[in-house]
Amino acid sequence: MPHVVVVGAGPTGVVVAGLLARLGVTSTVVDRHAQPYPRPRAVHLDGEAVRVLQRFGVADGFAAISRPASGLRLLDARLRPFAEFRRSSAAGHHGHPDASLFDQPDLEALLRAALPAGAVLRGGTEVTGVPEAGSVDLRDLATGRTERLRADAVLGCDGADSTVRPAIDAGLRDLRFDQRWLVVDVRSRTPLPGWGGVDQVCDPRRAATAMHLTGERYRLEFRMRPGETRDGLVARLGELTAPWLGHLPRDDWEVLRSAAYTFRARTADRWRRGRVLLLGDAAHLMPPFIGQGLGCGLGDAHNLAWKLAAVLHGRAGDDLLDTYQAERQRHVVAVTRAAVRVGTAMTGGRGVAAAVRRPVAAALLRVPGAQARALAGITTRYPPSAWADRRSRRSPLPGTVCPQPVVEAGGRRVLLDEVLGDGFALVSAGPVDAGLRRRADALDAVEVRVDALAGWLRAGRASAALLRPDRVVLGVTPA
Repeated sequence: MPHVVVVGAGPTGVVVAGLLARLGVTSTVVDRHAQPYPRPRAVHLDGEAVRVLQRFGVADGFAAISRPASGLRLLDARLRPFAEFRRSSAAGHHGHPDASLFDQPDLEALLRAALPAGAVLRGGTEVTGVPEAGSVDLRDLATGRTERLRADAVLGCDGADSTVRPAIDAGLRDLRFDQRWLVVDVRSRTPLPGWGGVDQVCDPRRAATAMHLTGERYRLEFRMRPGETRDGLVARLGELTAPWLGHLPRDDWEVLRSAAYTFRARTADRWRRGRVLLLGDAAHLMPPFIGQGLGCGLGDAHNLAWKLAAVLHGRAGDDLLDTYQAERQRHVVAVTRAAVRVGTAMTGGRGVAAAVRRPVAAALLRVPGAQARALAGITTRYPPSAWADRRSRRSPLPGTVCPQPVVEAGGRRVLLDEVLGDGFALVSAGPVDAGLRRRADALDAVEVRVDALAGWLRAGRASAALLRPDRVVLGVTPA
């Protein structure tokens, strides 16, 4: 059976290992840390990312540790709202809320507990080298013992300071954004007033972000000025947090974690050498202003897992792996540039620029369709290829992700992906042309008539769609 070494046991690494296990590929997941990394990290996932967690098998568990977010508000220096971007708590395009807030340690515990038997987690272990095709060198940090482990592929999911990235001679392309922020996770025994979403304080003197995560946990972030240090700001936390916590007795709240981060925008110039590949923060870094960093990592896992499994099982050539970077990098760069634009608009500038920002942002968000257009700019849409067939220009659907409605199956109402399974699928609400059917048969696709997709297909000028295992449309029957 094919075996993969996954470097990094964060959500992206654990999820790709779990998805591979579902496809008959075993893995060893190694991480320097024996326990989940303790610093403050991701707090937001959109519906598309939660759909990946559903495929891993923890959708219900994630719903229990998260909550739908109401959206984003922009506040002035006196914490007065001047613009709002609303998100619905109902299930959206992907069958899950469009925005969910959570605490990453909860997510990591959930994922590790659900890791399938085909994936083995080894904490306290570092990668010392990827010396040749088919192996990886490891060292046990507690004992110093070294070993060489067989690996049909190596996946670098080991974050911004990746050890796998230099092993494939990959550099980082600068997308021109650097800001230092202090990130603080707080537990408050007294519920803090709020509206259910994220508040971004657009104060040129010190930008800040505040949000309620779940239960008693809150996240506060403060932009650091030149020369400031983490220790210096932590010593002034009472002053910094006063707008949110100042009315509470000091023993009513406590700091759980704090860290100084430099929010950067970078992408690796190479995501693959042979069967050594990069995912998540090892491949790309983005500022957190639109909450897409972890979601993009999970998207990498979803895109790559089925391709790598097909290659390792001999059902496809290694050229299928070429589509991984070709598809994901273009999308991730578009999302990163959007995050940079939003971050600069919300936190950058002084004087006239800061004064103009408030009315301009408020006016733009009131323009009919403005919010939908903003979301369209970060929606998954892969470039044309043999796996996103746009030879028929009548339909815009190839390369985009199929919706996930609730459907009837076996007398139960379930989400569509539960019916489609882990492989290719042919969904229809009308005729299927002979060419699409031949391709579906060659890929051993399950065929399902889904009347709940009729509106989506009609809007896409199609009557049927062939879906890849990551639920991206491969091709259609034009209507």
